Amino acid sequence: MDIRKLFMVLISSLFIILIVSLILDRPINTTVLIQAGHAGRSFGNTGSVNGRYREVDWNILIAKEVEKELKRHHIDVVRVGASIPISNCKIAVAIHFDGSNRPCSTGASIGYDKNHPKARRLALRWRSIYHNYFPFKWHKNNYTKNLADYYGFSRVNSEKGFLVLELGEITCDKQVEWLEPRLDLIATKIADFIMDELDR
Repeated sequence: MDIRKLFMVLISSLFIILIVSLILDRPINTTVLIQAGHAGRSFGNTGSVNGRYREVDWNILIAKEVEKELKRHHIDVVRVGASIPISNCKIAVAIHFDGSNRPCSTGASIGYDKNHPKARRLALRWRSIYHNYFPFKWHKNNYTKNLADYYGFSRVNSEKGFLVLELGEITCDKQVEWLEPRLDLIATKIADFIMDELDR
């Protein structure tokens, strides 16, 4: 193959890669974006584990149930995994469970973008719902620095806010025992909360 043909093949390949990347990185437009934390990752931060219980499995289960409930009420919703596309939505929620090297030292918490004008109010309203239900520890400063720096905030343009919900500590046996039979109910609470916020 001469240099000219090689150059043309290279240029054509780069053009195809550019087109594919533009198509794959088109913004998603939806009413609600639900992220199942860590879903789709096979290495790196794959979520916490406690014996046979894996955070990612619970994240996916709850995210699917929230999606199903919202769709049942004819709400436009997109569910994504760890790889968050650029998105425009009214509300975004990431589903997580906390983990710790010191079991039972954490619990529930909420993360949000402190620069978003409405996210703090959204977070406080969720806290008022879940704090009255979840009987274990809440972080004193529940809007923790790690959650405040969540990578997804830079990829999602949300009208009402993007909340990262840590729903309990999966590395704490007492919390797991309480959480496991209530996962569907927790999903319903999240879906109801989202629907109420969309009506505000």
